[in-house]
Formats: sequence, C-alpha cells, structure tokens
Amino acid sequence: MSFVETDFRANYVALVARKRLYGGIMLAIFALLMISGFTLADSRNAGGFWDGILNVFDFPAAVWEDTAPKLDQLPGHLVTYFPSLVETLNIAAVATLVGTIFGTLLSLLSTRGIARWPRLTGLFRRVMDIMRAVPEIVVALVLIFVLGGGPVPAMIAIAFHTSGALGKLFSEVNENADLKPVEGLASVGARWGQRMWLGIIPQVSPNYFSYALLRFEINIRASAILGFVGAGGLGYELKNAMSWGQGKYDEAAAIFILLFLTIVFFDQISSHIRNRLTGEGAH
Repeated sequence: MSFVETDFRANYVALVARKRLYGGIMLAIFALLMISGFTLADSRNAGGFWDGILNVFDFPAAVWEDTAPKLDQLPGHLVTYFPSLVETLNIAAVATLVGTIFGTLLSLLSTRGIARWPRLTGLFRRVMDIMRAVPEIVVALVLIFVLGGGPVPAMIAIAFHTSGALGKLFSEVNENADLKPVEGLASVGARWGQRMWLGIIPQVSPNYFSYALLRFEINIRASAILGFVGAGGLGYELKNAMSWGQGKYDEAAAIFILLFLTIVFFDQISSHIRNRLTGEGAH
C-alpha cells in the first residue's frame, strides 16, 4: 500500500470517527434535553405523570361502560353528527385548496433559477419557514379572538400553515424541473406568469397534486382538533359530548367512530390516487 493510500485511509478513518463523536454528542444533548424537559413537565403537572399513568385506561373504560347499553343508538348518533363531519371536511378541503394556491406561488417565487425576483428568494423562504413554524392552533386562537368562533378561523389557520408546508415541498419539486421549456417561452417574449404556467406547472403538477392530497389528510385531523377551541366542526361536537361527562359518552364514542372511519377512508382513497400519479399502481 502506497503512502498516499495510507494517508487517505487514515484521513477517512479520522473523518468517520469525528462524525461519530459529533453524532454521539448531539444524541447525548438531545437525551439530556428530553429528560430535563420531561422532569420539569412532570414536576409541574398537578397529578404527576407516574401517578396518572395508572389511570390511562379509566376514560376508555368509562366510555365503553356508558356506550355498551346504548349500542342500538349509535347509528342514530352517526346520522346526527354527520353534518358536523361535512363541516370538518369542508374546512379541510377549502384550507387545502387555498394553501395549495398560495404554496404554489410561494414555491415559484422561492426557487432559484425560475424566481420572479431572484434577490428575494431568501425572503420568501423565510416567510414559508414562519408559516410552518406557527402551529395552526395558535393562529386559530388569535383569529377566534378577532373574528369569533366558527369554521372561518379554522380554515384560515389551516390554510396559513398549509401554504408554508406545501410551499417548501413544491419548491423542492421545482428544483428538479427542466428549464428548457421556460427558456423557449422566454425567447418568444412570454411573461413570467406564462412561463411558469406553461413551462413549469405541467411538469410538476402530478407531484403537486400528490402532496396536496397528503396534506388534505393532515388537514382533516387538524380541523377536528381545532374544533376543541371553538372552531366548529366535528371537534366542537366532540368537546361538548366529552364535557358533559358520564351519560354522554355514547355520543362521544359515535363521534370517535365517525372521525376514525372518515380518516381511514380518505387515507385509502388518497393513497390509491397518489400511487396512480406516481406510476406505482400502473403495473
């Protein structure tokens, strides 16, 4: 083995050892942060985690105890709460549509090589980071304070977060697009919007649609959760049913079942469509 090969091998081994050391340090720091955070949260919890963990099955048991004698009423409850489910789906669908539109615009403005204002790509990327960083429930609480309760604050909050999340995913797809159609359109005097609509969007639309479907699944769950803070939909009805306590748990069980079946249904449908779009289901 030559001196060069020996030196290269030694440098490679040293590099690997250094990466492992850094990885171990980062893992240790993460573990310490998790332990300290859990300890702090447990100390501030009124009941204590270790004392409360023994009661984790008390609520499911109470729900079953209240529901078992009323199983014949479950179909009626499912029908009763179906309009609230439709409202939840409407919130998720509109938020996904609005978020997809704004996410597309942000992604095109933040992708190097096709951006309308290349010097501002960093700014648009930071805007998307902020939109992703702020949880939907925080935006919803602010909007509920301003606009009052209802589905509109939930829709805006979810669309806000969706725009940032899809904008990031779409921009990564844009980076793999072929720029030759864009250059051809530019050579004949097409404006920026025309170049994007005719040169980029046709290439990336299957991936866009796939990501939007995946986001729709997430938004169904988000819209149900936001119902707990007064944003309407099935989550609001679930909160009311649970707040009544014993005697209304059969209605809560019906809402749980309705929400679970809906999420599973749309998960299977969107997975099938995504597989078709990506060609996995074509064979």
